[in-house]
Amino acid sequence: MTRQHAAQRSVATPDGRRLAVETSGSPDGPAVFLLHGTPGSRSGPRPRGIVLYRLGVQLVCYDRPGYGDSCRHEGRRVADAAADVAAIADDLGIERFAVVGRSGGGPHALACAALLPDRVTRAAVLVGLAPAGAPDLDWYAGMSETNVEDYGRADEDLAELTLNLKVRADQARRDPMTLLEFLRPQLPEADIRVVDDVAIRRLLTDMYAEAVRHGPEGWIDDVLAMRRGWGFDLGAIRAPVRLWHGEQDRFSPVEHSRWLAAQIPRAEVQVQAGAAHFGAVEILPQTLAWLATPELAASPQL
Repeated sequence: MTRQHAAQRSVATPDGRRLAVETSGSPDGPAVFLLHGTPGSRSGPRPRGIVLYRLGVQLVCYDRPGYGDSCRHEGRRVADAAADVAAIADDLGIERFAVVGRSGGGPHALACAALLPDRVTRAAVLVGLAPAGAPDLDWYAGMSETNVEDYGRADEDLAELTLNLKVRADQARRDPMTLLEFLRPQLPEADIRVVDDVAIRRLLTDMYAEAVRHGPEGWIDDVLAMRRGWGFDLGAIRAPVRLWHGEQDRFSPVEHSRWLAAQIPRAEVQVQAGAAHFGAVEILPQTLAWLATPELAASPQL
C-alpha cells in the first residue's frame, strides 16, 4: 500500500464548492472511484502504483465534503455523494466508472450506483453500513460501544456529538496515533494484526491527520448522514454489486452487509472468517480487479 505517484487537483462542483482529488495508477485504464471511510481522506491506504498499473486501474480518490481540503457541505445526505462524484468524473473526462466504498464510504458508493445508473459499471462495498431504521435489522447489535454512542448522539444530542468529535479530531491532528490508540481496546485480534503492520499503520495515521486537518466537520456530517434518510432507493441499483465483510467486524457488523445484499437486485456477499473491519485494506486489490476486469475476477466464496 502506498500513496506515491498520485496526481492532485481541485475540482469545482456546480454549487461552487471545491473537492480535493487524487488520481493514481494507469491513466488509460478503467476508472475506479475509492470512497474513504469515517473519518478518512483521499490519502487512505490503497495499492502501490505498480499494482494499480498491473491491474490496469485508474484509481480516483477524493475528500468527502468537510474532510481534508474539500469544502464542507453542511446538511449533506448520503445521496449527495453522487453529484460530487459525477462532477469529478466530468472534470477528469471520465464517462463510465466503477465505485468502491470502504466502511463509511460504502453507503456513498451505493448512492452513486443508484443515482448514476448510466455511468456506474460495477460497485463494491467493504465493511459497509445499512441505513438507519432498516426493517428486520438490529442496527446496533454487535457494534462497538464507541460507535453506538456516536450514532446515538447523532439522534439525540448533536451538541454532545459535536464536542466529542471535536476533542478526538483535535487530538488526532496533534498526534494521529491517538485515534488508533483510542480504538485499540475495541479491536479484535484480526484487526490488531492489520493495524500493527508498520506500513499500514503509517498510512492510517496519515489519513486520519489529513481528514481532520481543518476540523471535525466532515466526520460530524458523515455520522449525521448515516443516521438520516439516505435519499435513494437500494432497489434501484442495477449494476452488479459485491459486498465484502470480515466476520469479526465490531464497527459495522456483518449483518449490515447481509441485509444490504437482500435489498440490492444484483448483489453478492462474501463474509470472510478470521477477518474484521480493517481487513478491508487487505481485500482492496482483489476488489479492484473485480471492478476493473470483472471477466477475469474469481467468483467469491459465499
